[in-house]
Amino acid sequence: MAESNTTVVRGGGGVGLCGLVFIVFLILKLAEIGQVAHWSWWWVTAPLWMPVCLVLGILAVILVLAIIVWIFKIFVGK
Repeated sequence: MAESNTTVVRGGGGVGLCGLVFIVFLILKLAEIGQVAHWSWWWVTAPLWMPVCLVLGILAVILVLAIIVWIFKIFVGK
């Protein structure tokens, strides 16, 4: 029986939801359409940096909770 060598090629993830929202906001800002035309560039680019800030914020909360539990185990656990 002959062996078949097949390679599965999968495409990349694409733009994604945040990238798509950024592109929409960018087009609306540059075309000066609607309320987006009056937004700061910080808010137009928010779909790019907000997910990173959200993940970092969640990790910071987890780190603080882990430190509190660690300190509690050391000083109260005796």
